[in-house]
Amino acid sequence: MLITRLVLAADRFRQWAIAQFVLLLLSVLKLLPPDAAINFMDRVARWIGPKTRRHRLTLTNLRNAFPEKGEAEIKEIALESWGNMGRLAAEYVFLDRLFDFDPERAEPGRVEVSGIPLFMELRDNPRPFIVFTAHSGNFEMLPVAGSAFGLEVTVLFRPPNNPYLADKVFEFRKARMGNLVPSHAGSSFALARQLERGGGVGVLVDQKFRKGLKTKFFGRDVQTNPLLAKLVRQFNCEVYPARCIRLPGGRFRLELEPAVEIPRRADGSVDVTATAQMLNDKVESWVREYPGQWLWYHDRWHIKRNL
Repeated sequence: MLITRLVLAADRFRQWAIAQFVLLLLSVLKLLPPDAAINFMDRVARWIGPKTRRHRLTLTNLRNAFPEKGEAEIKEIALESWGNMGRLAAEYVFLDRLFDFDPERAEPGRVEVSGIPLFMELRDNPRPFIVFTAHSGNFEMLPVAGSAFGLEVTVLFRPPNNPYLADKVFEFRKARMGNLVPSHAGSSFALARQLERGGGVGVLVDQKFRKGLKTKFFGRDVQTNPLLAKLVRQFNCEVYPARCIRLPGGRFRLELEPAVEIPRRADGSVDVTATAQMLNDKVESWVREYPGQWLWYHDRWHIKRNL
């Protein structure tokens, strides 16, 4: 019993120490100009990433997804992906300053937005809807954009595993992204209540889900969360794809695409499995277009145990 308490205490201290280091690093980054901080973290992540155990998983994922690509290109995409992760961490500090979109400005700023009429139509004609995205580019900017357009969206997010970081992250996100629902056993009910009230919800759909539906992603077996499809089945709401694309010069393009057509069975009911596959297909098309902007270190195919 004593040994167990000591082990737990040691783990809590380790997580606290990691959280303090991360928070200190973010505080230091705040002292730098945004571009300098972001470029610095890009270089740091490209240096540290290949030295981690996750790099082996990253390379394996890329080789499996792109068997037609040579080893040099695979390694270059892996480095770009690590750089994207570093930039994302730094951009987190400067989200308020980075999102500078102004439709009245003649010259484009750091952020450009595609699909403005859709934003406006959803805002001006309230109804239940779902927006889905993936871990690509700076996906954190999408709810910031929704809030800037006056569009109320309840966002489902996964808190960090570190409990000391989780509280800080939640406070930061809530101040900039509107309504937030941490992913846990009861999160689906919170999203359902929002749709029932006629509001919108936002979800990431490219995460591993151990008890999910059997689907394909890059031609390989994965398990996909059926939550979005089940919510559509319950509320018959529209579903919109959205993504963030990194552009040269530290710029971004946020895209809200037209509503997708939901697969249905012969009796008109939502085909839950086919809908989950449709989401995978859409995300795969995004990743193929900009492979270095996706987070390849995720164990989407549940293969880490075999490495």
